[in-house]
Amino acid sequence: MALLPILEFPDPRLRTIAEPVDQVDDDIRTLIDDMFETMYAAPGIGLAATQVNVHKQVVVMDISEEQDDPLVFINPKVTVLADDTLPYDEGCLSVPGFYETVDRPASIQVEALDRHGEAFTLEPDGLLAVCIQHELDHLNGKLFVDYISTMKRNRIRKKLEKVHRQRA
Repeated sequence: MALLPILEFPDPRLRTIAEPVDQVDDDIRTLIDDMFETMYAAPGIGLAATQVNVHKQVVVMDISEEQDDPLVFINPKVTVLADDTLPYDEGCLSVPGFYETVDRPASIQVEALDRHGEAFTLEPDGLLAVCIQHELDHLNGKLFVDYISTMKRNRIRKKLEKVHRQRA
């Protein structure tokens, strides 16, 4: 396994729309393992392949406290089941150090393939539903900062650009 570099906002590669996975093979499973290692080391609770500059529809997630409930979503599709929303303070490994409240549908259904290419359906709610929607946004080139005001988004952009310049 390998730690993968995580792209950070405002990197334009984060805006790339991910392609569906044609075949769940050993290369995809290696990517999944590398993504879990990267996510746990960051530390985070979810990671989309887009964030590690692989533009395939692959998401890994583990919202458990013990980091013992890994979930894999390949080619995920979400259906909103109810109109009620859940406000949640979201953070992101690609927008390090910033948290903003985002309203998302509270009840969803997700259909996807697992790491073996087997189809499954899940009807999560609460944090898991929020996390799935957050990560699936990445596959569509969208970030949680797109849900906040332009002023806040620009402030975050400027602060991260300054950090990036200082690292260079």
